[in-house]
Amino acid sequence: MKKKDIQILLVDDEPDILEIVGYNLSSEGYKVITAKNGVEAIKLAKEKKPHLIILDVMMPEMDGIEACEHIRKLPELEHTIITFLTARGEDYSQMAGFEAGADDYITKPIKPKVLVSKVKALLRRYREESQNADVIDLGGVTIDRDEYKITQDGNEMALPRKEFELLSLLTSRPGKVFTREDILDQVWGNDIVVGGRTIDVHIRKLREKIGDEKIKTIKGVGYKFVV
Repeated sequence: MKKKDIQILLVDDEPDILEIVGYNLSSEGYKVITAKNGVEAIKLAKEKKPHLIILDVMMPEMDGIEACEHIRKLPELEHTIITFLTARGEDYSQMAGFEAGADDYITKPIKPKVLVSKVKALLRRYREESQNADVIDLGGVTIDRDEYKITQDGNEMALPRKEFELLSLLTSRPGKVFTREDILDQVWGNDIVVGGRTIDVHIRKLREKIGDEKIKTIKGVGYKFVV
């Protein structure tokens, strides 16, 4: 996954933190989205489905602990990494963060280079967890990546390799729109030249097998899997 494709949601009520941390992460090539409180963070997390969320603890309207608890209940964000970035270093605050479902805890102030290194390590964890999710169950459709087969409503079926890889990509992040360029790059790669029509044919075949309602076309952009 390229850096430009990685989305980081940065949540803090301090404008200086949003600006400084956001700048350093953007300078590394990441796409940074910002929110000023927990309520806004939940809304953006549902909409953007970020790979990593960096949460402040003490915020107005809804604090980071409560926001983390809400986000952890969303199946589509199961593999999203959440870390707290806060000046509070008390043990009880850290314990509350981990109990809410956080993956890590960063105490500020922190040097920009150290923060970037920490983010890189957290994103490696995201990739490992996503790749290790060999069996995915979404809305009655189960994808077994080890055996290249899917099961829908108890009926098992085998798929040709490219159809399976396409479905596996779309279901890796339900609700996310994968552009045609994303699909060509991640399913077919650079080793073979194929046209956009190839994607359409494979999408049509998948719809015939799992139903039209599961894969939605975003006109002029690409496709997404809906639960």
